[in-house]
Amino acid sequence: MSTYDVYALGNALVDMEYEISPGDLQHLNIDKGVMTLVDEAHQLRIMDHLREHHHQRGSGGSAANSVIALSQLGGRGYYACKVADDDLGHFYMKDLHEGGVETLDGGFLDKGDTGRCVVLVTPDSDRTMCTYLGISGNLSVHEVEVRSLHAAKWFYTEGYLVTSDTARVAAIEARRAAEHGGVRTALSLSDPNMVKFFKAGLKEMIGDGVDLIFANEEEAMGMAETTDLNEAVEYLKTLSKEFAITRGPKGALVFDGQELIDIDPVPVKPVDTVGAGDMFAGAFLYGLTQGWSHKRAGDLASAASAKLVTSLGPRLSKEDTQAILKSFV
Repeated sequence: MSTYDVYALGNALVDMEYEISPGDLQHLNIDKGVMTLVDEAHQLRIMDHLREHHHQRGSGGSAANSVIALSQLGGRGYYACKVADDDLGHFYMKDLHEGGVETLDGGFLDKGDTGRCVVLVTPDSDRTMCTYLGISGNLSVHEVEVRSLHAAKWFYTEGYLVTSDTARVAAIEARRAAEHGGVRTALSLSDPNMVKFFKAGLKEMIGDGVDLIFANEEEAMGMAETTDLNEAVEYLKTLSKEFAITRGPKGALVFDGQELIDIDPVPVKPVDTVGAGDMFAGAFLYGLTQGWSHKRAGDLASAASAKLVTSLGPRLSKEDTQAILKSFV
């Protein structure tokens, strides 16, 4: 019997979220709607410029958001990551544990800076991210604990790891270890910039193929180098046995290995889309690990991600989580 539903590997980033205007993005010369890696000095300049704006923080990173979502829904998650022995690192570990997710013991913390992600939310509910990886840029195979990995039903990782040589190798080795241990494998393409600039590295992480890929429309079409969603669907079939393509207000498209399934959207007025894709992945994996059909898991993921975007932050409240689950009993 598996100890964990999902063993995830990803960057450990403390999310610093700000509400801003498009003019702020122009002033700071930041590309809208994507994740951009920056050095510490650049990120501190951004934070200084935005010091008067609304700000909240929480443990983040794409795969972390997904495994916390799974845990909040009632699943059992483990998160392999790297944080420093600093204030943000201890905050991150505490927040992760309070989210119900297991991780390495704090005795493994090293000197350095815990990674930070400045999340900029504009009035159109779009999110733009400026990330300083800090010590997470040194994530390596040393953070992959194979015994815990083999005790999981699924291994899940994020495409963001492609930007670091050591992290990319860690993701590749963890996938191989999962395959050797009979653990199913899943990967999120994460961001259009990851596909645009690191496609070769992502294909290394995918190897001969994974069991499940998560992507949005732009990422899927970018991976296939096409503007035709149907062509992107056929291309993803060469990379993964199954996949889920999120389509924003159009819902999602899920391939269960044999047929394409349309997942209906849940109409809402979005306030903040931060973490919507991560929530979809976490909720979808929760459904699959509970033995649900792909349609039912997709409907849960659609409902959870729709509810998430109606308020600030990448987490659902306990009350909202229970209400969504109740509707699927």
